[in-house]
Amino acid sequence: MTPRTTRAIAYGAVALLAVGALRLVPPRTQQATVAETLAAAPTPPRPVWVLRHDTLGRGESIVALLQRRGVEANAALAALRETGSFDERRVPAGLAVTSRSLATDSIPSEVVLQFAVDRLLRLTRTDEGWRGVEEQIPWTTDTTVVSGTISSTLYAALDASASELSSKVRSELAWSVADILEYRVDMSRDLQEGDSFRVLFERASTETGATRIGRVLAVDMLLSGDTLQAFRFGPEDEPARYYDQEGRSLRAAFLRAPLQFRRISSVFGRRKHPIQGVWKSHTGTDYAAASGTPVRAIGDGTVIFVGKRGGYGNVVELRHSNGYVTRYAHLSKFASSAKRGTRVGIGQTIAYVGMTGLATGPHLHFEVLVGGVQRDPRTALTSKTGQPLASGEQAAFQALRTRLMASLDAPPSAERGQTRLAVAQ
Repeated sequence: MTPRTTRAIAYGAVALLAVGALRLVPPRTQQATVAETLAAAPTPPRPVWVLRHDTLGRGESIVALLQRRGVEANAALAALRETGSFDERRVPAGLAVTSRSLATDSIPSEVVLQFAVDRLLRLTRTDEGWRGVEEQIPWTTDTTVVSGTISSTLYAALDASASELSSKVRSELAWSVADILEYRVDMSRDLQEGDSFRVLFERASTETGATRIGRVLAVDMLLSGDTLQAFRFGPEDEPARYYDQEGRSLRAAFLRAPLQFRRISSVFGRRKHPIQGVWKSHTGTDYAAASGTPVRAIGDGTVIFVGKRGGYGNVVELRHSNGYVTRYAHLSKFASSAKRGTRVGIGQTIAYVGMTGLATGPHLHFEVLVGGVQRDPRTALTSKTGQPLASGEQAAFQALRTRLMASLDAPPSAERGQTRLAVAQ
């Protein structure tokens, strides 16, 4: 075989190998077709979840509710106990429970027990069984200004000017303002149409929409042309103390009302007696309240009488350091502190609302006696002065007042111009 022949055979073999290799590699158009085919394949359907909301009925056990939702209760309870914060003996009626399950599954994959607006216990079903976790929902705090004009009551003014807040939050804010100013302003008597107010307070909210009132930082009211301001001042870890624009304490020797939650049913003056049916001088103030509502001493004093007294029914009388005597009547029962000769402190519970004596319904009849003569409690207990801050605290107080007034005076950011948010300090 000649050299030329040998080279020809070698070249031919290489060519055959190259052709075979090319046949093993699919053409580019064929590769594209495969990719398109994969892309066109149907997408697996997404799982469909079903949410069911329920509440724990009165007298119903948590075991019964879990079983009603299709949960194996013993395993779920064991998981709840492992959180360390669950006690089945303290589960309240009305507890909100939400379960989540696949539409194709009769057993929930998750159960959430809402113990509070910011606390829940979450049960999750896993391959190993149920797992329980406690979750705290964080609160975000800002400072908020609410302002309004009085047309009838503080409640109505807040309803008109702060509709962004829930009804519960508006009520809490109204009572907070009333409590702060209770030594200077009778919210049921002193407000006149056209009076105005501004309140700077902390508002906490969660991502779920829950809202609650925090500290009230400042109040600015215009009452019949006179300005009354209140500013929170003092150590953060101590009970709130409020001072007016002159740095005088808003506290006085007496509370303006002997009930913490109060609603006046009749006032000092002349009225038709509900039982005797004749017009006579009603020498006191009646506070309508549920039977058993605690009655507070309106000031420091000594118990001088405990017992029954004619149409007054059960009565407690206190003598105070300025010679005033306060009388609390129609009581259902007396507190253990109400013993003749004992000293009681301002705000201390001395008795409970009832309807003993000449009374048509449960209420407290309250009197103030000065020199043995009944006086109108609204005027007898009014105090226009308070203890001033020490001179060494005045500079810090005035600096705080300047900052809080700047927040009150800041332009509104809300469209309605009544409620505005400021950066929390």
